[in-house]
Amino acid sequence: MAQVGISGSPSRIEGGIAVALLEEPQLIYLPLWREAFCWIEGVRLKASPAYYGCGVPHGKGAPVIVIPGLLLCDLYLLEMRLWLRRIGYHAEASRIGINAECPDILAARLLKTVDRACDKHGAKVHLIGHSLGGLIARGVAATVPEKVASVITLASPFRGVRVNPFVNQALTYLRKHVARRRACPLIDCFSADCDCKFPRALQSRFPSRIRQTAIYCKHDGVVDWETCLSGNPKSDFEVEGTHVGLVWNAAVYRIIAERLAGN
Repeated sequence: MAQVGISGSPSRIEGGIAVALLEEPQLIYLPLWREAFCWIEGVRLKASPAYYGCGVPHGKGAPVIVIPGLLLCDLYLLEMRLWLRRIGYHAEASRIGINAECPDILAARLLKTVDRACDKHGAKVHLIGHSLGGLIARGVAATVPEKVASVITLASPFRGVRVNPFVNQALTYLRKHVARRRACPLIDCFSADCDCKFPRALQSRFPSRIRQTAIYCKHDGVVDWETCLSGNPKSDFEVEGTHVGLVWNAAVYRIIAERLAGN
């Protein structure tokens, strides 16, 4: 993959663990055209026994919250939530709205959802985040580790942000729009210099007591798959698919079921 431009600073290392800072990303050419075939993963999912709860471990009613990616909302994750309910979990929407707001605000909304789920079910929650949703999940987990049992990220670039130039254009517009709307002194809102709670949480060491899982695909057309790894072979899982299609990927569903069950 050819790098076409770099600005900003690299990820910070805390205790040997790289943590993504939401700065100006590095730009690399990625096969964005592959994302047009994400629908294939949805078709294959419906033909998979795992989709119907066959051949995967079932849960015992633990709460699970699923968080959407950049510019998206809870609606496109409905399929996953319904499946989680079929296999024995109390799956809930994140209730963060459209993921096109200051991450500090989104994290605060997710914290409220986490609090409600913990109070309602009397148990720690599992967080599943797609893309940027995974970063928000990790930030919240670092903020309230006593309320989070595990975090599963789907193509979330938490070891540095290296993205397709086309994706970066949308991200740059969003960041400047958010900064202007909130009268933020930082034109690139939620940068590494931001003093908001969310960036500080991301820069802290991820709590070792929280079980983490990082799912990625090497044909990702949106983010560099190498930034989506935890660095622990026992926690990193490669699947065949696309960045967008991971939320409808049968292999991802099987991994999620295994990891939620503690395998």
